[in-house]
Amino acid sequence: MSSQDIVILDGGKRTPRADILVDNKSPGLFSRYSTTQLGGFSITGTLANTQVDKSLIGHVVMGMAQHSHRDSIYGARGMGWRGGLGQDVPALTVARICGSGAEAIAVAAEIIGAGLRHDEDRPFIVAGGAESMQYPFSLYNMRGQKVGAATQKYGPIDTSALPPGTHLQDMLLMSLYDPSAKMAMANTAEELGRRYGISREQCDEFALRSHLRAKAYRDAGGFDEEIVPVAIEGGELRADTHIIEHPSLEKMARLPAAFEAGGVISPGNASAVVDGAASMVIGRLSDAEKFGCTPLVRIAGMGVAACDPQIMGWGPVPAVRIALKKAGIRGEDVDTVELNEAFAPQALACMRDFGDLGIDPEKVNPVGNAIALGHPLGATGSILSLTAAYWLRKNHKRYGVVTMCIGGGQGIALVLENLAR
Repeated sequence: MSSQDIVILDGGKRTPRADILVDNKSPGLFSRYSTTQLGGFSITGTLANTQVDKSLIGHVVMGMAQHSHRDSIYGARGMGWRGGLGQDVPALTVARICGSGAEAIAVAAEIIGAGLRHDEDRPFIVAGGAESMQYPFSLYNMRGQKVGAATQKYGPIDTSALPPGTHLQDMLLMSLYDPSAKMAMANTAEELGRRYGISREQCDEFALRSHLRAKAYRDAGGFDEEIVPVAIEGGELRADTHIIEHPSLEKMARLPAAFEAGGVISPGNASAVVDGAASMVIGRLSDAEKFGCTPLVRIAGMGVAACDPQIMGWGPVPAVRIALKKAGIRGEDVDTVELNEAFAPQALACMRDFGDLGIDPEKVNPVGNAIALGHPLGATGSILSLTAAYWLRKNHKRYGVVTMCIGGGQGIALVLENLAR
């Protein structure tokens, strides 16, 4: 250990993860909130729960994958002021698609470590990520129309007044198609399933594992310390919404293949589409000690890697290999892994190769992951980092790995060392 080590302080918070639709029909419980609002909720909760004084926060670094609302362009800046930070605190939005929340933590650590932009008088940084998956439909071929001729600065559009040649595209669906791979993200996971000989039954069994583990952890109160409640119509949301109360293989087997005829991916074994956010405070160990703050974990290593876009979901394997080397540990030393379950065959393929790194597959996702809990793109890396950090402390274990695949063919991984065991 060194006094210059970068640590995550105790007290980080995340919102619950809320499905973008209720029962696949009605607007989701967070549908009225923008990405910056969700990020603001997590920052408010983190600053209230962390011992550090707000006057010691010198920067905000937050991940966000996609612009989904009118205020999304302000990103981390909007999240910072909504979270209660002053106008004199600068902010940076980072985007590495699905890895944005983890990238934000890495960038914040590098700002501190490099020193070029680090404010020694305000030595702590708020880092994390947020994503509203309420992506809009985008209207094309309207540029040049006068305001009032069906083009409006604000408010709804009268679709009956749209001229011929205009068209709408669903940005949620369009964003999931990778032109470099010439296929959608789900089809890259189907390709991994073919290469690794993964069956539909294995995918459904993995999905069941995710739901059962997440439900057990939630029911035991495991997620409670990381969640800040969010106001919704009629009360507060205090828990993730996608966990199935009574999952079964029989029910999952009845769901049709969603992306390819005869494919292995169904709505039941793919990641849930949810809204959410998470944040934490990071700084040097020496500053944590100086200002009486409790360090939770040390950022021991980080890795980012690229791979063939047609098997983009395999990216965590080389990323974890790099992160372990940076941390100076072996796979056998790892006590828990938070691997984002973008799709069941993708996660299963990575887990097989993790075995070659010495990582026990049973240590992967001990409390479930995105199939049961959801994947709010820009927030996932920060959410999983909080979950891993708190799990390490609860279980008196030392090393955790947080990793995820990234659209376009990348992977990112963090190694966290528990300082509170």
